[in-house]
Amino acid sequence: MPPSSALENFEQMLAAGKDGALLRFSLGNEHLKAGDPARAAEHLARAVALDPDFTAAWKLYGKALAASGQAVAALAAYGKGIAVASARGDKQAEKEMRVFARRLGPTGSDT
Repeated sequence: MPPSSALENFEQMLAAGKDGALLRFSLGNEHLKAGDPARAAEHLARAVALDPDFTAAWKLYGKALAASGQAVAALAAYGKGIAVASARGDKQAEKEMRVFARRLGPTGSDT
């Protein structure tokens, strides 16, 4: 699948030195849409490193890891994301991540 123009624009912004959590989240989201969950996970890992309280990035990071076959890492990301969402009072994100973690099966828990 060819890269989207949004993906190209975000890559250009990153190349120009405009790094940040939102840009990395956007890059991760676009790579996930383009069918490259491993590359998405790389950008999303950077997003949560830049902003550990970014609940949407934790949720998408877990999704990207799961899609790239890294269930244990996905469960760890969801666990951290659930803790962040809980601390921030983001009940919807917390609930969604608990469901996603449960769906990964018996290899983990939803905490």
